[in-house]
Amino acid sequence: MTEKKIPAVLGVGNALVDVISVIADDSVLDDFGLPRGSMTLVDAARSKLIYDTTFSDRSEMTTGGSVANTMRGMANLGCRGGYMGRIGRDALGELFLNDFSKRGLTTHLSYSDISDTGRVMALVSKDSERTMATYLGAAAEMQPADFNVEQLKGYDYMYVEGYLVFNHDLITAGVKMAKAAGLKVALDLSSFNVVEANLDFLKDLIRNNVDIVFANEEEAKAYTGLEPEAALHLIAEECELAIVKLGKEGSLLKQGDRVVQVGSIPAKAVDTTGAGDAYAAGFFYGLTNDYDLETCGKIAALISGKVVEVMGPNLPDMAWVEVKKEIAEIIR
Repeated sequence: MTEKKIPAVLGVGNALVDVISVIADDSVLDDFGLPRGSMTLVDAARSKLIYDTTFSDRSEMTTGGSVANTMRGMANLGCRGGYMGRIGRDALGELFLNDFSKRGLTTHLSYSDISDTGRVMALVSKDSERTMATYLGAAAEMQPADFNVEQLKGYDYMYVEGYLVFNHDLITAGVKMAKAAGLKVALDLSSFNVVEANLDFLKDLIRNNVDIVFANEEEAKAYTGLEPEAALHLIAEECELAIVKLGKEGSLLKQGDRVVQVGSIPAKAVDTTGAGDAYAAGFFYGLTNDYDLETCGKIAALISGKVVEVMGPNLPDMAWVEVKKEIAEIIR
């Protein structure tokens, strides 16, 4: 009897390095014109100024980017996957490549000859809310031609971060090629201000090319103008599966006529950076192992709840042994 092959996920996103710093109060956000809880694109000079102002000996540095966080989490869970992005020919780019390769992810990384690897200044408020100032660097140079049919072979899902929608041609080329190759396309809306700035484009993209949509309640409201439950129903009319994340209140999922509400796990939040990315990692783990919708949501809630208890978007490697034990309890 042939062993069933677990579906594989190709993540496509901005390959970045996260610099995570706790801020004393939110006045620094006002000083730099950063809307609390949002992601704002900044240039190299502004990124350096934010770094110089907020970096301390308590700051942390790790591979990042929304979908990159998800793929790293999936790799730690033993999922099959790969990652596509662009990095610079520098130390941060080497850090990114080495980290992903050692976790067993197939890398589809191109190189910039003119820009450094991108970085995110993730500023964490005292209540654990995170605000991000992103210098895309090399990541912004991804082009539609970076996609090719050959690299899609062996994958069953393409997971794309909403931050890429600033490059309409890029994301359109990628999702259309994936659909033509028979992949399911999943999209995370990423940030409410990204949704607001690209609303018409996103609506067209989702209706015509996206199968799975992840959104938090702010992103769902920016997309639909509605509160979470009503937003869930509207989004689900436009795709195969809709997920609306509600933070500590859990999440809502809808596929066809089936609606599932999943709670959160008790967690002492230290930093919400990467909570949504961790949720997606857990959800894809469940999805690719063919678990039912509720089980997928419970695993997603577990991983998300664990991540908010640590600084940064990723759990320490040593934590995954215990996480896998808790997943085993969920699926019994």
